[in-house]
Amino acid sequence: MKKIQPFHLAIPVQNLTEARKFYKVTLGLTEGRSSNHWVDFDFFGHQFVIHEDKNHSPKLPSNTVDGKAVPIPHFGVVLSWEDFHQFAKNLEEKKVSFQIEPYIRFKGETGEQATMFFYDPSGNALEFKAFKNQSQLFAKN
Repeated sequence: MKKIQPFHLAIPVQNLTEARKFYKVTLGLTEGRSSNHWVDFDFFGHQFVIHEDKNHSPKLPSNTVDGKAVPIPHFGVVLSWEDFHQFAKNLEEKKVSFQIEPYIRFKGETGEQATMFFYDPSGNALEFKAFKNQSQLFAKN
């Protein structure tokens, strides 16, 4: 298996102060460099940047997966099974409003996974997931 390199992702947010609080306090990310218009975060070992765009107006399309309306586009991280459940519990305690509440997708099938979807304050969709068997991340049926 290849060594995974950190990715870099930059997204627009409508209100930098509100988004900074969400990513730092609600999600518990560590803040890095910043300016008056952008903020870097350590997103589970990856470089994630929010850029203020007061005119940002996300579209909220979805695609059906396992009978649920999955927001597209979306981004997130694959966590360990244990970390996923702890992270979901923390988000529930912080009263995060889920688009798709934490549940097990493809139960008993190849690629069985825990997943959840929610939006940041600017309408950017996030998905966090965990595979019952991490080796099935790219497995085909």
